[in-house]
Amino acid sequence: MLPDIRLAIRLQILDDRTAVLTKEIATLPVHIAEIEKKLDAQKRRLEADKAALVANQREKKKLEGDIQTHEQKITKLRDQMMTAKTNEVYKAFQHEIEFCQKEISRTEDLILELMGAAEALDANVKTAQVELDAKKKDVDGEKKHAEERTAVDRQEIQTLLAERATIVADMSPKVASEYERIRKGRAGVALSEAIAGRCSKCNVAIRPQFMQELKLAQGIMYCESCKRILYVNPPQSFDDLVPPSVRS
Repeated sequence: MLPDIRLAIRLQILDDRTAVLTKEIATLPVHIAEIEKKLDAQKRRLEADKAALVANQREKKKLEGDIQTHEQKITKLRDQMMTAKTNEVYKAFQHEIEFCQKEISRTEDLILELMGAAEALDANVKTAQVELDAKKKDVDGEKKHAEERTAVDRQEIQTLLAERATIVADMSPKVASEYERIRKGRAGVALSEAIAGRCSKCNVAIRPQFMQELKLAQGIMYCESCKRILYVNPPQSFDDLVPPSVRS
C-alpha cells in the first residue's frame, strides 16, 4: 500500500471521529433545550395550580365578607323591628331578616365547597412543587453532564486536529489537496476501499483491468463512479486469508 494511502486512511479516521464529536457538541444544546421545555411546562402547571388556589382563597374571603355584611344587616333590622308601628311593617322587617339568613346559609355552603376544593388545590400545588424540584434537579444534572461531555469532546477534537496536522505534513501536497477536495464534495468521505470487486462506498463494480492496476499500487487511483480515492487493503499474512471458523 502506498504511504500516502496509509496516511490518507488514518486522516479519514480522524476526520470521521471529528465529525462525530462535532455533531455531538451541536446536539447537546438541543437536547438540553428539549428538557428545559418540559421543565417550563412543569413550571406553568405549578403556577396555574397556585393561581387557582389564590383565586379560591380570594373568593372565600369575599364570601366571608358577604356573611359579615348580612349579619350586620340582620342586627340593624332587628333594632328597627322594635320600632315598628304596624304589623305589616314588622312582618316586612321579619321577611328581610329571613332573606338575609337564607343568604348566609347559602354563602356558608359555598364556603364549604371552596374549602373542599382548596384542599385538592393545595395538594396539587405540593405535588407539582415536588415534581418541579425533581425535574429541575434532573435538568441541572443533564446540563452539567452536557457541559462536561462538551469539554471532553472539544479536548479530543484538539488532539485529533493536532494529529491531523502532523499527518497532512507527512503527505505529498498533491494527495493532501486531492483528499480535501474530494472530502468536501463527498459528504466528508474521500476514500473508499475496494471490497469483493466493488467500491465499498458507491457499490459499483470495478473493471477487472482497473482492479489489477489498483492492486499494483503504483499510484493514486480513483473510483470511476464516485471519484473517491480507491484503495485495496491486502491481507498481511496467511491467517488473514483464512476465515476464523477454519483456523486451527
